[in-house]
Amino acid sequence: MPHRWIRRPEPTGLVYGADYNPEQWPQDVWPEDVRLMREAGVTMVSVGVFSWARLQPTAATWDFGWLDRVLDLLHGGGIAVDLATATASPPPWLTHAHPEVLPVDAEGRRLHHGGRQAWCPSSPVYREHALRLVEEMATRYGGHPALVLWHVSNELGCHNARCHCEVSAAAFRGWLRRRHGDLDGLNAAWGTDFWSQVYSDWEEILPPRLAASYVNPTQQLDFARFCSDELRGQLRAERDVLRRLTPDVPVTTNFMIMGGTRDMDYASWAADVDLVANDHYPDAARARPEIELAFSADLTRGVAGGRPWLLMEHATSAVNWQPVNVAKPAGSLRLGSLAHVARGADGACFFQWRASRAGAEKYHSGMVPHAGTRSKVWRDVVALGRDLAALAEVAGSRVVSEVALLFDWESWWAAELDAHPSDRIRYREIALGWYEALWRAGVSADVVPPDADLSGYRLVLAPTLHLTTDETNRRLAGYTAAGGHLLVTYFSGIVDENDHIRLGGYPGAFRDLLGVRVEEFFPLPPGTAVRVRDEDPGPERTGTQWTGAERTGTQWTGAERTGTQWTGPERTGTQWTGTHWTELLETGTATAVARYTDGPLAGVPAVTVNRYGEGRAWYVATQPAPDAAAALLARVRAEAGAGPVAEAAPGLELVRRSGPEADYLFALNHSAEPAWLRAGGTDLLTGTEHDPGGRTAVPPNDLVVLRTRRR
Repeated sequence: MPHRWIRRPEPTGLVYGADYNPEQWPQDVWPEDVRLMREAGVTMVSVGVFSWARLQPTAATWDFGWLDRVLDLLHGGGIAVDLATATASPPPWLTHAHPEVLPVDAEGRRLHHGGRQAWCPSSPVYREHALRLVEEMATRYGGHPALVLWHVSNELGCHNARCHCEVSAAAFRGWLRRRHGDLDGLNAAWGTDFWSQVYSDWEEILPPRLAASYVNPTQQLDFARFCSDELRGQLRAERDVLRRLTPDVPVTTNFMIMGGTRDMDYASWAADVDLVANDHYPDAARARPEIELAFSADLTRGVAGGRPWLLMEHATSAVNWQPVNVAKPAGSLRLGSLAHVARGADGACFFQWRASRAGAEKYHSGMVPHAGTRSKVWRDVVALGRDLAALAEVAGSRVVSEVALLFDWESWWAAELDAHPSDRIRYREIALGWYEALWRAGVSADVVPPDADLSGYRLVLAPTLHLTTDETNRRLAGYTAAGGHLLVTYFSGIVDENDHIRLGGYPGAFRDLLGVRVEEFFPLPPGTAVRVRDEDPGPERTGTQWTGAERTGTQWTGAERTGTQWTGPERTGTQWTGTHWTELLETGTATAVARYTDGPLAGVPAVTVNRYGEGRAWYVATQPAPDAAAALLARVRAEAGAGPVAEAAPGLELVRRSGPEADYLFALNHSAEPAWLRAGGTDLLTGTEHDPGGRTAVPPNDLVVLRTRRR
């Protein structure tokens, strides 16, 4: 019989917690866990993520007693619960009885049990058993007073995003019928007259499996869309059961907006959950992992439509799955967690509570490490709990930015298909490079999908927006014509939603908007570069200095510049370096801003600007070296009136969250040297009052959070 409870806590402030896996530990450890959670300031834990085999030991038996005791213990300790549906990994009895639920790779190999996520997203057998489990969970625990959030599955698609089995093939054909209508529509969309691929029967169509040569590119693109939609279908199916049985409990799942995770179109999933949640694990090999962290957090916020979101998982220290799993240095746990909060997260949770003593993730750090509470990690965990409590009033506030950067999963998939002009195109890294120039300048940016409302932004960046729809093209033209400032980079606007070239010269979709026409691509081989020289500096420069708001005197104030010229190796005077890509470009209505000075395109424009309606549209036809990209972007921002969040030392991470009664300026110093910030207010972390007219010191590997109340 289901339990009956009547009271549910209402959590306030910022969430703090972790994945909690009590089934991995003896029951006499559980009360100690709750005691330590209270000591650390934990407010919520995720329970049951990988517990299907414990909850349903066989197809005909259930065991909920242990989970009853865990939830009661947590509730008694004042810890709220994000309860997982436990469907992330099927138990051995299911895959043994129904091996057809196991996924198949592109080479036709059946993947076996022994890891996790051993299921095909299109399998009706898996879904039937999964939804039966969800029904049991919701019926039993829907009224439990500890329950504040449902957690559907876990990292959907992390290991099983693309299955090529016969069940998936049949489901793919059904998806294609709905998208293209009939075979004539499909053949037209896929361009099947090329290489004699015309289909005369639906049964002839398969997922893009291993082939003798390049697989049809639109087939690959449609399969990527289908696979994302199949995983989304599982999310929706579980959510629908939960909403039917527990309509008052919000539903989430944990996205993986980080690094190279590209198989799930999260922008299309966001409307299916009540709260967007994300997992983030920085790549230890990156020189500045805090910048990729900020990009991923801003993209998560963009997917969430600007609303607050939840950091569901990150690591207290080392992970277990990178080539070298580097422990976090002093201060990184705190700064990384609070950087997410700065960028819109209403809480920070870890994987996991206790570091496992067995299994594939036993070397993954936890809030309680193998060393126990006599450890640096535990001391940092407790200190972070105090910080989050001190920042409680920030919850619910939103980040407000003047700049948007467009990011589109379908364009990502299309830009990196095979048989392209260059295999050096890395869509996410290109976007991250332009984002880094904003980050280093202290400029806040929203990373948003192309269908986001752009009307409130002074500047919009569209890095390598390779695939665009006609609607996206109209929206960007309308934004610019109304007075917006747009910057588009190379290999953008090239194909439509079927990956067909927009004819008449590149960048097809944006030719009129940008006022340019490209005859031919000239991608650059690895290790080669071209020199580029700026044309007349234009009205935003006078004499020997820029007039942008972030600069003073007769020189740049950034640390990398001295005197009246760049000192970096990429520029001497007004000359800089371009890499990866060049284009044979001619200007129509646009004006050349910079030209190549060597290489096969010497004298050809590399950067242009076009007046379009009341706004301006910039085009960058090469990949500028980092300092040149920063300089160009500073010029564009100055014209658009999009400045930094505050005046500060170079490299200080700045973000502002805005609430109904106050603003909160986060300034994070990731360096080993002190930094300064010209801003005032009350530091919520220390209680110190800072004079708005003076300089606020930000210690090394530390931060300040300044509150200014509105009158």
